[in-house]
Amino acid sequence: MPTKVSAKHHPHDDAPDTADAFRKLAKLPPGQQRDTLREQIVEAWLPMAERLAGRFRSRGESFEDLRQVAALGLVKAVDRYDPELGNAFESYAVPTITGEIKRHFRDHMWTLHVPRRVQDLRNRVRFATQDLSQTISGRRPTVAEIAEHANMSEEDVLVGLEALESFTALSLDAELPGSEDGYSLSDALGSPDPALDTVVDRESVKPRLAALPERERAILYMRFFGDMTQSRIAEQLGISQMHVSRLISRCCTRMRDQIMHEAA
Repeated sequence: MPTKVSAKHHPHDDAPDTADAFRKLAKLPPGQQRDTLREQIVEAWLPMAERLAGRFRSRGESFEDLRQVAALGLVKAVDRYDPELGNAFESYAVPTITGEIKRHFRDHMWTLHVPRRVQDLRNRVRFATQDLSQTISGRRPTVAEIAEHANMSEEDVLVGLEALESFTALSLDAELPGSEDGYSLSDALGSPDPALDTVVDRESVKPRLAALPERERAILYMRFFGDMTQSRIAEQLGISQMHVSRLISRCCTRMRDQIMHEAA
């Protein structure tokens, strides 16, 4: 007769009394009797596994998925537990189940936040693909088949399929496919071009230069574009070098103040 798993609970938790069942399970050879007892033990501990899964609610994964992951962790704990070591099953099962859930988040959850709608589409496509894979052999379900099975549009299926492959972000230090010299993604990224600031400054000053009196505009052109010294400019215009210096300083200060005032 199958061993009855007691529903007796400990005073402060939902751990069932399965010590005798585990001792018998360890002695049973592979077969139907052992499989039945194993299923009874798993079923008795499921409430605790679901409670542990509930701790991870509101982290972007559906509770149903978390329950399945917790149940998987529970099965692994039941199969690996050795009652001869003298430790209570709960002390082994809790970290095993929790570790399985955390591993699920690490391997299958999003590195970056994505809209809830995309996460829902991903889940619907995943479940539909799993269902169809049981009836279709030798190939993956098509987009049309997934859409019909999940009652979705093909556009939504494509979004869900793309989301299935988009859980983690690629490191900027990751070597690019086909690269044999360590060329990484960061090497392919651009950087700020300092010449852009020059373009902005040049375009900002153009209308101010055009508004200057002809002589002052000529002085600035000879000094900054003709690379002439103040002495040569003064000689060419028939004025003193000191006057040239004052005109250059006054023009530059006035244009700078006007441009900064407009920017503010």
